Amino acid sequence: MTDSLFGPFKPGSPGKQDCSDGQATGLPSGNFSYIQKAFNNYAETPTPNPYSKPQCPPYYHATAQIDQLQVNANLTGATATFSGTVTAPTFSGNINVQAWKGFDIKHPNKDGHRLRHICMEGPEAGVYIRGKCKGTTITCPTYWQGLVDPESISVNLTPIGCYQELFVESIEWGKRIQIRNNLGGPIECFYTITAQRIDGEPLIVEYEGETPAKYPGSSDQFSISGYDYDVRGQKKK
Repeated sequence: MTDSLFGPFKPGSPGKQDCSDGQATGLPSGNFSYIQKAFNNYAETPTPNPYSKPQCPPYYHATAQIDQLQVNANLTGATATFSGTVTAPTFSGNINVQAWKGFDIKHPNKDGHRLRHICMEGPEAGVYIRGKCKGTTITCPTYWQGLVDPESISVNLTPIGCYQELFVESIEWGKRIQIRNNLGGPIECFYTITAQRIDGEPLIVEYEGETPAKYPGSSDQFSISGYDYDVRGQKKK
């Protein structure tokens, strides 16, 4: 069939079906609104009007299940419950307002009890080793080289079994500690050796300011309980 005004007739085409999983498009909405569920208005019961059918009540998603969730900006809500591991580069919340650093675990030998300890605090980034010595030499770990200041090493000795006048004769290159018994007898003792870390600037214990943001030194080597991973404030640049 041919029409002189509009040209020959061409059958229409429904086009090719596209079942690909495309991205959603449109303008972003800042409203906190529920996600509407798809309507299910396919009731089988006939009605007096053959051109209408009973409408199902609308539903929205009060609960939802999803395999993966990516949040690009903020996650807002009252309570979050997770059954796995939560990993984040920073955290803002309420962990420990008093800034005591501790742990709380199941009691190792009392059923129905727990055990809580608080960390010892001090004005330095200290490390320690302890043990038992029979002889005149205590060898420090090899990893202490470059980790601790050799000039900061201190040694405590506790005699075992009998009275001993123990003393530190020398500390050689921050690696070996020579101990002696002033009474000339054999040496058997417990020891505790502490030292200050050298891989950072010294801690400024007291400083002027109302928040940790006023710390006058570098904050790169610290994570402060009650600030960096609790009630987060504006850190000093």
